[in-house]
Amino acid sequence: MNVKIKKIFFNHSFIFFLFCNIFSLVFFKIDISIISPLICLLLILLIGVSHGSLDHIKGKKLLKIFNLNNISIFYFTYLLLAISITIFWISFPSTALIIFLIVASYHFGKEDTQFLINENTYSNQLLFLFKGSLIILAPLLFHFDETISIFKLLLIKNETFYSSLAFIENNKLLNIGIIISTLSSIFLFIKNFELKKFTIFLDYFSIIILNYYFTPLIAFTIYFCFLHSIRHSISLMIELDQNNLKNGLLIFFKKALPLTILTAIFCLIGMYFLNKNYGFDSSILKLIFIGLASLTFPHILLEYLIEKNEK
Repeated sequence: MNVKIKKIFFNHSFIFFLFCNIFSLVFFKIDISIISPLICLLLILLIGVSHGSLDHIKGKKLLKIFNLNNISIFYFTYLLLAISITIFWISFPSTALIIFLIVASYHFGKEDTQFLINENTYSNQLLFLFKGSLIILAPLLFHFDETISIFKLLLIKNETFYSSLAFIENNKLLNIGIIISTLSSIFLFIKNFELKKFTIFLDYFSIIILNYYFTPLIAFTIYFCFLHSIRHSISLMIELDQNNLKNGLLIFFKKALPLTILTAIFCLIGMYFLNKNYGFDSSILKLIFIGLASLTFPHILLEYLIEKNEK
């Protein structure tokens, strides 16, 4: 089964790499502003968020591990964590953003690579963190000012935070970060070498291409929806039906639809209140990144608890 997954994900990475190149060539001569933040939000809601829409099934599995039967315990805890993260971000935005960027780096690095790595060692966890940091560092390297503008829209008003980022850019520390991330990818590639690990480099160059040609929001949306989320969704489809991927796809859609719709409703409510105080595009950016942060933490915690207790 692991061989099958590696083959599917290699093909997925190759198609995504070709897509990034073609997409970049097509839009290189076209005004990219036609892709509005609203389109990015819709893609994230329809494709991106759906990869976490089976968390309630994993929640049932976790409750069984702790000999609990009431699913409402899971929903209450998950929602409480999401609300708590949102409140924490509003209260301490700079700290919340830094924590989110570190956690997101680790999450992206691990989820996009773990199927290729059999050993769950501390050194590998560190390599996942460094590898995943490319998602954060690439937009800062290629579009520093625009990335800073996004941070400012996310309620970050701490001048020390921006002074630190300016120091990092002026002293070429971003380049060092990119080199460390690149070396991490190389090390993960050569460790217990097999050809299908070339997936790592297909993903690496796809992320570089996206961030070089496109704005941070568009580059992140394409990566998050069409690489990270689809890859995770495929793994869930295989779990649902190991013998028939098409049937797994149908089951996935049926089971993911309720929470995807519920998330969309919460987004609409959030958009309604945000739009009263901020501009439309500004409200969307807040909704995307603060909303993702509030969902990412309980999602990662759930994955960690299941992984830890199933050993």
